[in-house]
Amino acid sequence: MQVLSKSLGLFLLFGCILPVSGAEPDFRRLPLSEYRDKMQAAWLGQMAGVGWGQPTEFRYCGRIIPADNMPPWNPDMINQHKNDDLYVEVSFLRTLAERGLDVDARRAGIDFANSAFPLWHANKAGRENLRRGIAPPDSGHPHFNPHADDIDFQIESDFAGIISPSLPQQAIALAEVFGRMMNYGDGLYAGQFIAAMYSEAFFESEPAQLAQAALECIPADSQYAEMVRDVLRWYRANADDWQKTWRLVEDKYHADPQYTHGLCSQPGGRDAMSIDAKLNGAYILIGLLYGRGDPEQTIIIACRCGQDSDCNPSNAAGILFTTLGRARIQGKFTEKLDLKAKFSHTDYNLEEIFTVCEKLAREAILKAGGRVETDADGEEVFLIPRQMPRPSRLEKSYEPGPIADSRYSPEEKARILLPPEQSP
Repeated sequence: MQVLSKSLGLFLLFGCILPVSGAEPDFRRLPLSEYRDKMQAAWLGQMAGVGWGQPTEFRYCGRIIPADNMPPWNPDMINQHKNDDLYVEVSFLRTLAERGLDVDARRAGIDFANSAFPLWHANKAGRENLRRGIAPPDSGHPHFNPHADDIDFQIESDFAGIISPSLPQQAIALAEVFGRMMNYGDGLYAGQFIAAMYSEAFFESEPAQLAQAALECIPADSQYAEMVRDVLRWYRANADDWQKTWRLVEDKYHADPQYTHGLCSQPGGRDAMSIDAKLNGAYILIGLLYGRGDPEQTIIIACRCGQDSDCNPSNAAGILFTTLGRARIQGKFTEKLDLKAKFSHTDYNLEEIFTVCEKLAREAILKAGGRVETDADGEEVFLIPRQMPRPSRLEKSYEPGPIADSRYSPEEKARILLPPEQSP
């Protein structure tokens, strides 16, 4: 920890003079080399998790995947450039790189409306709304989007935390911009929670502590927050039996109609499909908690929980790999990695993503009042101010508030090049 010294109430930052408050915040130090190591690992974890779990996606609903049915790892699984778990958030990075960190939801929505990659559920409905001129936040409102509580922003929110090391409020704010294009209520909070776990993973490695920190970033009275508290409590009570915790999750967050509200996913049990953010979010936590820092076990357990069994290990592995850093990732996860392949319908390959993330993280830290120093060895070090998260307002997809009546103007609609009837 380092506290910035006062000098006439001002400090000099790259030629700009910025005011220093009377009570200066604490700062966390993150060497640039360490940021790079962890940021790159975050992307590799997402790719490994989704690739390993993809053969099982929605093949096991309301039941645990038998251990013998878990596919073996194949090094070619790492290359997931055509997977929506990756290419959607890559498009969000491009918007930030081109429009800046202060881009608003309306402008981001136009970019999303002009995307041409395949989409499903909340993403697809949200994009269709945008193309019809329904601007955020209404594009994700349950009145227009019956998938508002689905998993979509949860699976693509990783980027918001990856470029916000120890900046939970920025992760929350980015989710407000991009998550409201397709989700609402718990569907939005799911993405904010995942992004906040990434944000803290640059400094904390214990999964329970990561979850506790991320809880501070979503409304305490939301059902998503209730799910997180439940899973943490059940983990403490059943520390050696993840399947018992899975059963408790199943009984409350899948079978109970008070928690599966019928927007898209219906209350059910064995063989009943659910893409609800809370249920699948619980599986992410089960993988992280019971995986105990082991990459293989984290992915396997999150996958064996079933339902969206490639998305969930992707989030879990992305967060875990962030805590580990690229240098500590087993070679079997990277030996066939293609750094040059472009992600579907984007201009970015993995090397370009790494460059964009570093640039955006640097900008975010400076924007938040941090700075960059050079240590005795000539290495750059990020000084990141500690942020107090301010959760979004409480909303319930099953009892939604009024619509915002947000519509694109004729000038804005002219920028949307793909009409709904031409959607993929």
